[in-house]
Amino acid sequence: MSWLRLEPRALPMLYTHILAVGILSIIFLVAALRLTRRRVYPLPLPPGPRHLPFLGNALQLDTERPWLTYTMWGKMYGNIIHSRVLGIDFIIINSESIARELLDKRSAIYSDRPVIPTNELAGLDFNTVLLPYGETWRRHRKIFHQVLRAEASVSYREMYSRHANELVINLLNTSDLHKHTQAYAASLIMTVTYGHTAHGNEDPFLARASELADIGKRVISPEKAVMFTAFPFLEKLPNWCFGGAFASMGRTRELSQQLLNEPFNEVKAQMANGTASHSLVADFLSQADDNADEDTMKAVALTAYTAGIDTTMSTLQTFLLAMVLYPDVQAQARAEINQVVRHDKMPCLDDRASLPYLDAILREILRWYPIVPLGAPHAALNDDNYGGYFIPKGAMVTVNQWALSRDEDLFPDASRFDPSRHLTAGGQLKDYFVNHSAFGHGRRICPGRWFAENGLWTATAAILAVLRIDHAKDSNGDRIEVKPEFTTGVVIRPKPFRCSFESVNTAREEQLRAMMNLK
Repeated sequence: MSWLRLEPRALPMLYTHILAVGILSIIFLVAALRLTRRRVYPLPLPPGPRHLPFLGNALQLDTERPWLTYTMWGKMYGNIIHSRVLGIDFIIINSESIARELLDKRSAIYSDRPVIPTNELAGLDFNTVLLPYGETWRRHRKIFHQVLRAEASVSYREMYSRHANELVINLLNTSDLHKHTQAYAASLIMTVTYGHTAHGNEDPFLARASELADIGKRVISPEKAVMFTAFPFLEKLPNWCFGGAFASMGRTRELSQQLLNEPFNEVKAQMANGTASHSLVADFLSQADDNADEDTMKAVALTAYTAGIDTTMSTLQTFLLAMVLYPDVQAQARAEINQVVRHDKMPCLDDRASLPYLDAILREILRWYPIVPLGAPHAALNDDNYGGYFIPKGAMVTVNQWALSRDEDLFPDASRFDPSRHLTAGGQLKDYFVNHSAFGHGRRICPGRWFAENGLWTATAAILAVLRIDHAKDSNGDRIEVKPEFTTGVVIRPKPFRCSFESVNTAREEQLRAMMNLK
């Protein structure tokens, strides 16, 4: 029995390990009992896949692309389904009409957000999008409405055009579409929020925001973060225990603090010496008194910046991908622009009403590959029922944008990019836009939707007015094929692909180059 002999000084360490294992075992046992106990509801829950004790449907869920799993379940169980993962109830909506009925018409019940522990652990709890419904959210929303409402967004038309024109020349000079679409989104939004002009991808604000977004969109997914909800004690463990993006949550906290404070303080210094440009933050500081809530303003500004860059960049890249794959659509859009706009003049927002096919392209971009496939999750503030089914208080309620986009009754041959599905027989835009939910629902609809739409429209109009987008060629002159493949995460975008840009309007190109030389 000599293998049992221990040095006296090793005994306390052994007892500590045994105690730790015992405590953890008890915690897991209690949690398992809590998560597997059967709850009694006055009505049946929506139908859904049968779940295992404790784990629920965790093993059946593709956590990288949960929207595909939810779409498959929708075909099996219907347009409103119930799932459970580690004791957390998920209600998934696969129908636009149900989404409108619950999230729009019953917004008093469905305007909350679920508690996503990784949001706070990663230092992202400043984000307006994920704030719980309440007074703090209302303060954020009020500021957003003041600066990004429909009327205010149109007033930025010169800013849209200036940045869109730079994007066109940059794409023509070098075909690095990822770099230039990111720079367009960043410079446009930074100008509005901070009055700051980004200096390419090397700009420190842009580099930090890009890093923050890349990590953040992987750790705030409810499907991935649910283990922290089920087992709160995990929050006490060091980040490196979890691996992957979760191991970087300490880095996101650092980045968040830098981005909340540094650009805001830069504007404050510019205000003091009289060099500040017009911006959301400058307007706030010029009207603020000594009791102004600067923390709220910092959070609103950074939310606008980080959320806007990723979604705008992803949508523009999806647009370019579609133009490569569907040259007939590209040619038709360019023909419309050339018919409406003088050959030596760039299209602007004043021309938008006369270019319905271009708007149809934007609508189809939002439908074809929804860049936020599951939107932002809602949470039920109270018990509710729909269609004879019970929706428990606290359940996560998710609109599956992917399933909506693949509804064959509304969108025959749904995988095909076809802008004409959004037009009447006479070539005008249909009044009813089913992709309304691309910007959210109810009281949580995106407050920057008009700014985003105008920025995207101006960029796509400028690109099509000057450039032809085509397949790139390899060193042998052979065409490089492109496939519509997308990344995963809360926000998705096309995987890197190559294409070429060629000027098709010399007069417009020369006009843009002259404007850039005058800067």
